Amino acid sequence: MAQQVQYRGTGRRKTSTARVRLVPGEGKIIINNRPVNEYFGRSVCEQIVKAPLEATGTIGKFDVLVNVNGGGQTGQAGAIRHGVARALLVVDNDFRPTLKNAGFLTRDPRMKERRKYGLKKARKAPQFSKR
Repeated sequence: MAQQVQYRGTGRRKTSTARVRLVPGEGKIIINNRPVNEYFGRSVCEQIVKAPLEATGTIGKFDVLVNVNGGGQTGQAGAIRHGVARALLVVDNDFRPTLKNAGFLTRDPRMKERRKYGLKKARKAPQFSKR
């Protein structure tokens, strides 16, 4: 049996991690064994995931198979976008300037700020009362 060609990429955003595989196909996007429109209820997240494919013009050439965990919807969508962009670099390194200019290869370093003692959240203080 012939080995099928697949391109791998790992993406991260906030606390989400996505392991992405690009397989030559007709453009299906499967996230955690569910179609993208079923996994993400919002179309904005779907657009975020498809952005690197649209930028490079490979929207119908690859099936995208993703395992993602951690974080929320937008964090997971950002992680998938990062992973797809990295996998596209493995496909063809000529995509690098396009993906780099669009900002898809840069790992977003912003994280949730830690909670400090004496406060309710990172910066939210309890209500002040003079007496």
